[in-house]
Amino acid sequence: MIKPVQKRLMLEGEKEPATSAADFFPRKMTLPTLKRAAAVCEGCPLYRDATQTVFGEGPADAQLVLVGETPGDQEDLQGRPFVGPAGRLLDEAIAEAGLNRKEVYVTNVVKHFKWEPRGKRRLHKKPSAREMAACRPWLDAEIDLIEPRVIVCLGATAAQALLGPTFRVTRQRGQVLKTARGAKAVATHHPSAILRAPDPTKRDRMRQELAADLSIAASLLGQGD
Repeated sequence: MIKPVQKRLMLEGEKEPATSAADFFPRKMTLPTLKRAAAVCEGCPLYRDATQTVFGEGPADAQLVLVGETPGDQEDLQGRPFVGPAGRLLDEAIAEAGLNRKEVYVTNVVKHFKWEPRGKRRLHKKPSAREMAACRPWLDAEIDLIEPRVIVCLGATAAQALLGPTFRVTRQRGQVLKTARGAKAVATHHPSAILRAPDPTKRDRMRQELAADLSIAASLLGQGD
């Protein structure tokens, strides 16, 4: 699939290339205007090899936000978050936890797919700290506009972005914490990590833990502040 041509929005008086998503923010901040602005974001080099920006998806008044790391191959092609194999696993865990995906806002720390070729396949590659920092304003703006009560961090990248660089999912998974913006937060496995687990027994255990952690998030929604 050929990546569509995207024209750069030049800022008045700009001499250096943009280095942050904030350089592309719209004047009026809503989820729809953010999504349109993100479609032409060139705040880091990842846009060059991605098919399109993959912005968050879900209701603007969602009480629960799920945050992953970065779009995958299918997400990049379809332009929607969590629609590939990891998304199907996540949907199953969401339903098992008694939640409705249509009532949840789902997004990623990074909005462009970073990949490396492996034969005819495009394999996920972890974004660098600089790329994550450049893209971070989109996530912050999404959270500020939605004002969720609970955030679930899917995997280490999301957890460290929202809960601090020393956070370890292996040690702190399922703990109820608070983000800097005041929302309650729970970290759990990224569905992609479950799919990559080396044996069926570990995959099944991790899948059960994902559903259990989402159940914790669901219980938090029923509690007062």
